[in-house]
Amino acid sequence: MNESKLKQNESILLRILWMFVFVVIWQLAEMVLGCVVLVQVVYRLFYGAPSGSLMNFGDSVSQYLAQIGRFGTFHSDQKPWPFADWPTPRAPEGEAPHSVAPAPHPVRDEEPKL
Repeated sequence: MNESKLKQNESILLRILWMFVFVVIWQLAEMVLGCVVLVQVVYRLFYGAPSGSLMNFGDSVSQYLAQIGRFGTFHSDQKPWPFADWPTPRAPEGEAPHSVAPAPHPVRDEEPKL
């Protein structure tokens, strides 16, 4: 019985250490998400629609923050990235992203016109 109690104490101490590490990572990810929000607002004002790549990255970062929160509150035993896969972005539920038409490519088999 004493051995299992010792193992449990070691386990909780290790988890507390990981929680401290993820609190520091949380602070950094929160700043990154804040920057993404500001850049997205400027992009939206300039182009009239949000950037699709910023939408996807922002969604991944917000899911990552949620994973850290679930781990820190003992809702999950799975440690977030880099111990798990980076969250994949979900389909947007708001405005449609700004899209740029692909540039026309020359036919590769043609001789260049002089």
